[in-house]
Amino acid sequence: MTSFPEGNAIVYCEGAFGTTNGKTAHGLIRYTKRYNIISVIDSRHAGKDAGQVLDGKPNQIPIFGCLEEAINAGKIKGNKATHFVIGLTPDGGRLSSEARKDVLKAVENNLNIDSGLHDHLLGDPEIAELGKKHGIQIRDIRRPRDIRDLHFFSGKIEEVKALKLAYLGTDSAVGKRTSALILTEALQKKGYKAEMIGTGQTSWLQGVKYGIIFDSLINDFVSGEIEHVVWSAWNDLYPDILIIEGQGSIMNPAYPGGFEILAAARPDIIIIQHVPARMDYDGFPGYPLHSLEKQIKVIELLSEKSVIAVTISHEGMNVKKVPKTLEKITETTGLPAFDLLLNGADGLVKILIPYLNKLKDGYS
Repeated sequence: MTSFPEGNAIVYCEGAFGTTNGKTAHGLIRYTKRYNIISVIDSRHAGKDAGQVLDGKPNQIPIFGCLEEAINAGKIKGNKATHFVIGLTPDGGRLSSEARKDVLKAVENNLNIDSGLHDHLLGDPEIAELGKKHGIQIRDIRRPRDIRDLHFFSGKIEEVKALKLAYLGTDSAVGKRTSALILTEALQKKGYKAEMIGTGQTSWLQGVKYGIIFDSLINDFVSGEIEHVVWSAWNDLYPDILIIEGQGSIMNPAYPGGFEILAAARPDIIIIQHVPARMDYDGFPGYPLHSLEKQIKVIELLSEKSVIAVTISHEGMNVKKVPKTLEKITETTGLPAFDLLLNGADGLVKILIPYLNKLKDGYS
């Protein structure tokens, strides 16, 4: 088993930190077991604190304008960089020509490279050869696994007796993973055995123990892989609750996700993450975001299960307006609403306790 942290990481997010195309970088500076994050690269925010830029809360992770500055700063502080992690999440997962140059520089500086892009670095002859020359490790997180290692849906999901919670969203890049992690940790602090099931490359980079990477799977095996990872977490740990990270959103024109989770994981309850200030689907102006109410109805129709709460991202909002926004969501949906990043998850944990007790009583 890999021992965490694996090393000191520089997160590369040139031109995207603080935008939806930097969500992998955002996840890593907020939480990761896999690395010790020592800096971020984005020339637009050079000289600033990453936590301050992202959440208005300093976290002592500096942002530099280039790789050389980041490497030198690490040496001066006694935190020599060992990893270069690509924190960009551009549409289509493509590596730009400028980013490729920075990857080559990182290899030349003997940094291990981790990438969650669809452009596989090991498929680039120059990068792969240079990596061999410098003796560093290059990991393409979205590289498809051998078909012999994949699982087809079998029905063993019915053996899982933990409370299964699907954490879905109304769009891509709305904070599903972040809220799921906050909730998981809050439940653990309350004494519950809670485990998060990751479904994307960022969760892997954060060191989530149980997970799959949707974007690397052949469609025939997506449901089976979901079932298998949920079942494996149950079979290994016998947790009280399994929280399954959503992908995309049910009605997103480019990233329709969640169908497979509802069908294969067969959740008992659902929480939906929403961005009240967002009018159009992320990256697709002119494609209006379907209303929260409609998306809840669609999810409940498909799953025959209840959405029990709404959580939000305050992206594009004045945080002073969050309380009123949460009240309005409750008025229109009849559901309790929370901002976990702003206020923590204790209120949501209270909502979950009756469901946890009911399931426990049902199997006692």
